[in-house]
Amino acid sequence: MSETLISRYYEAFNRGDSAGMLDLLTEDVVHEPSQGEPRHGKAAFAAFLDHMNSCYREQVIDPVFLSSPDGARAAAEFQLEGNYLHTDSDLPPAHGQRYLLRVGAFFDIADGRIARVSNHYNLANWLRQVSEPA
Repeated sequence: MSETLISRYYEAFNRGDSAGMLDLLTEDVVHEPSQGEPRHGKAAFAAFLDHMNSCYREQVIDPVFLSSPDGARAAAEFQLEGNYLHTDSDLPPAHGQRYLLRVGAFFDIADGRIARVSNHYNLANWLRQVSEPA
């Protein structure tokens, strides 16, 4: 069950379907980004998705899903292929740079919905990729 839920989450992600992703979350979801402070609640997560969609176009490639025997926790590992479209705050200037990152994500599951999303990747690697001359 958990692995199917997480698979549906990333299928919606790959379609650019923020509403589909949000439908899979609890109202009090906690989002723990690789960098920065946690976000609490579906509205904060929706604002995060809007921001990300304005700065990046990304696809999850070859995901592998794991879950605990009781289905309360799950994990995913995948390659994230992306384009940096618009400069994001104090990050390097964007001009459509391509990047490829290995990402690990961890989830808490409650009542058939995602209650926590915790993403982890190598920011230094991403910065190197988007800062290299074309």
